[in-house]
Amino acid sequence: MKNEQLSTTITALKRLAIEQQRPLWKRVAADLEKPTRQRRVVNLWKLEQHAKDGEIILVPGKLLGDGILTKKLTVAAAFYSGEARQKVAASGSTPLTIEELLKKHADGKNVRIIG
Repeated sequence: MKNEQLSTTITALKRLAIEQQRPLWKRVAADLEKPTRQRRVVNLWKLEQHAKDGEIILVPGKLLGDGILTKKLTVAAAFYSGEARQKVAASGSTPLTIEELLKKHADGKNVRIIG
């Protein structure tokens, strides 16, 4: 199931990269095509350290729950650990999938990749 969903997301990213002429989506698709062991893994403390309040953050890999998030962010990740999704929601931030982010911010403006 995850592989089907991931391949659907990658296809949507590539299509949007061509239609919108946005290299951001092409880069994210390339990151998600990498083997699982090479994908990015980001902890919440890294978001707390590097993101500014109100930013749209994209993690092209897995978001883990180590750390505390106090900022209100819009966070999109390919995969979440259970604890990470709970902590993001508890901080008042919005956890999204990458496909949900594509629907809301297809132009890719103000989207920042962390990882």
